[in-house]
Amino acid sequence: MFQNDLLQGKTIFITGGGTGLGRSMGERFLELGAKLVIASRKIDTLEKSAAEMVEATGGEVLPIALDVRDYKAVEGALEKTLQHFGSVEILLNNAAGNFVSPTEALSHKAFDVITDIVLKGSYNTTLAFGKHWINSRQSARVLNIVTTYATTGSGYVVPSSIAKAGVQTLTRSLAVEWARYGITMNAIAPGPFPTDGAWDRLLPPGLEAKFVDRIPLKRVGEHIELANLASFLVSDQSQYINGEVITIDGGEWLKGAGEFNFLDVLSPAEWKAMELQVREANKK
Repeated sequence: MFQNDLLQGKTIFITGGGTGLGRSMGERFLELGAKLVIASRKIDTLEKSAAEMVEATGGEVLPIALDVRDYKAVEGALEKTLQHFGSVEILLNNAAGNFVSPTEALSHKAFDVITDIVLKGSYNTTLAFGKHWINSRQSARVLNIVTTYATTGSGYVVPSSIAKAGVQTLTRSLAVEWARYGITMNAIAPGPFPTDGAWDRLLPPGLEAKFVDRIPLKRVGEHIELANLASFLVSDQSQYINGEVITIDGGEWLKGAGEFNFLDVLSPAEWKAMELQVREANKK
């Protein structure tokens, strides 16, 4: 259903673009004619991913090492993008972090790690890019990745819930304020889409089947399904969509709001096993 040149002439900047869902969306954008900037803190991972994405699609990818928590670094990454491609039309705020835990077991630093990456990182990039677009009198699009529990809240992922709710509000607020500049703001709220590493931080051992059983379609999402939705939302075919948060989760949140509320069944021993699993995943 997508024309091969749907995103021709567009440069898209993706935070967290070297792995997981960010990479999957990026590859789809390349297939549809876009030029791509992928940014995250690990330049080795970015360069490897960029080479593989170019080989797979024949597109052009610029990897940039970036800590989105640092506003000056974001400005520097924007400048590198402009020097290389001449312009940037689309920002995809995808960088994230998350893990499951009883909230009382968290330190304040655990909150800082998640909220700084997700919320501070998103408003840093949005502000820097927005200022550039407004000063340049350039229309543009911002697409934010939130979660289904950004609206409902969810136990056991409170830092993520707080941060994603902030990004969702950022989306809706600036959709109104910046529309006069030709800048649209939308968001996608994905349900369960398995990714390497992140999946280990969010699913306790042995509960995969129960997790999937909560989804009316009885399956997790496929990356191409999310990538296709993102491609439509950043294309010129969606110009009149502004301020929307579109859920793609197989009906999961409708069946039971609060994606991780079911974790109240875990025993202390199971929480300990989950902690060890997260630590091992972080070493990868």
